[in-house]
Amino acid sequence: MELKLIDEQGQPASTLAASDALFARDYNEALVHQVVTAYQANGRQGTRAQKSRGEINKSHKKPWKQKGTGRARAGQANSPLWRGGGRIFPSSPDENFTQKVNRKMYRAGMASILSQLVREERLKVIESIAADTPKTGQFAKKMKGLGLEGTVLVVTDRLDENVFLASRNLPNVLVLEAREVDPVSLVRFNNVLLTKAAVGQFEEMLG
Repeated sequence: MELKLIDEQGQPASTLAASDALFARDYNEALVHQVVTAYQANGRQGTRAQKSRGEINKSHKKPWKQKGTGRARAGQANSPLWRGGGRIFPSSPDENFTQKVNRKMYRAGMASILSQLVREERLKVIESIAADTPKTGQFAKKMKGLGLEGTVLVVTDRLDENVFLASRNLPNVLVLEAREVDPVSLVRFNNVLLTKAAVGQFEEMLG
């Protein structure tokens, strides 16, 4: 598999040999959906809580007599059928949303996403990316000069401090190290910019 290597002006400069298993895999929509959903579910804290009818602080007195009023029968004001009553099946604060994904499935899902990005020409490779000073304006001009429209995920092998400081105030740019990249980030951004060293790291981690 040959990936196009671009220069600082966003023009094709050369090609980079890459793994077919990582960047030329067939797209598996079901697997990608499972991997993305599991990653989002595993990030949930599960701290929400609701009250059952036994935990509602209301009087347990019968609201009105059983017969003769013409109204429906009612036993307690904390009934789930009433406004302000308890929930029938309340959520507990120790709810577990974890979904297990095997390592082989996760790697295959990540490879499927990367391969689809290559086919859609949303993945670009650059020799390296650096910033002389931690200036947001200068880094924004660098991103604009690369010709990447929309949101951009920049993946490096090692996060440079100036690059991190210059990019953190740009709402459409996120800079991550290769080991920090997750499936949600890959599918969320319009463009993915990899450094040449980051490609090697991906091949080592996911190959």
